[in-house]
Amino acid sequence: MQPAYSIARSYDWNFINAPTDLREVEVQDCPGNWDFCGIPVRSPLGIPAGPLLNSRWILYYAARGFDVLTYKTVRSVYRACYEPPNLLPVDSGQLSGESDCVVRSENSFPIRSWAISFGMPSKSPVTWQADIEAARRDLPVGKVLVVSVVASPEPESSIETIADDFAQCARWASQSGAHVIEANLSCPNVCTQEGQLYTDPAAAELVSASIRREIGTLPLILKIGLFSNSDEAEAFVQATEDYTTALSTTNSISAKVLDGNGVPLFGGLTRGIGGNCIRKRCQIELELLHRILDRRKSTLRLIGVGGLSSATDVRERLSGGAHHVQLATAAMLDPLIGARIRNDLAAAGTQLNLIPGAS
Repeated sequence: MQPAYSIARSYDWNFINAPTDLREVEVQDCPGNWDFCGIPVRSPLGIPAGPLLNSRWILYYAARGFDVLTYKTVRSVYRACYEPPNLLPVDSGQLSGESDCVVRSENSFPIRSWAISFGMPSKSPVTWQADIEAARRDLPVGKVLVVSVVASPEPESSIETIADDFAQCARWASQSGAHVIEANLSCPNVCTQEGQLYTDPAAAELVSASIRREIGTLPLILKIGLFSNSDEAEAFVQATEDYTTALSTTNSISAKVLDGNGVPLFGGLTRGIGGNCIRKRCQIELELLHRILDRRKSTLRLIGVGGLSSATDVRERLSGGAHHVQLATAAMLDPLIGARIRNDLAAAGTQLNLIPGAS
């Protein structure tokens, strides 16, 4: 199966040249009673913020076995994408998440992991609001539309200004038809304040409380990265759980990227790495968060993200405490992977019902 997203082309080219084949492929229901943040769905499969650039990308993957579709992160202002390469194939063993992680660019196939360098671009609000309305209008019944939002601070912006910016984007997204709002508090590819807000519990609390006031009872997800230790993770949970429905766990790990000769790429700056090489570390992080939530008897749900590419991976993440799982890299490389995973899960029959964390 050929990838739908062309990594040899720019973000803007892929935005304009979204897939046109929106015919639904045959998929099977997964054993069990599934819901996403309280909204009934037929499977635990979705796609996180990143691959779904606009409404046509949303509808394309909705027709290929994914029930929860997350609109790529939007802002209150236009923001251009970084220059290509935006997705650079890399070779690496399993990454630890430590600050000295290094990967090397890799030209061989098949691609299993890559460095991600978009910089959270966004079309103007008037453009993305109309496009979200179109996505919601044309999305089949039983599918869930999540809209990921982020603030766009200036160097002198206060946390109050950042929280207001988040809340404004969330309000616009909800008014445009989002079933669920996701606040993107973690992006390893930006150097400004919005990229690491999850590491500051007080800031995360202010952002989530501000969004909650604007969206009422609509489900709210917080997208987070890796925590240094259990205490930091618990401090974040304690600060935000009163306002939040779910946590979307790590979907990339920061690393320096070298070319085949050992020369640093991307100006020597780190980039988020996605794909198979982050799978084990993301599983560990999910299980850490699950233990914290279980100990606190928290109602927060966990969304398992990072390195999943098979039914076995999905079962492992659900067994670790995820209520839902999302695939990005694997789905971009193989758009039919969701349908195949669903068929594999269905073939397992009642075994899937035994997974802790399934509703």
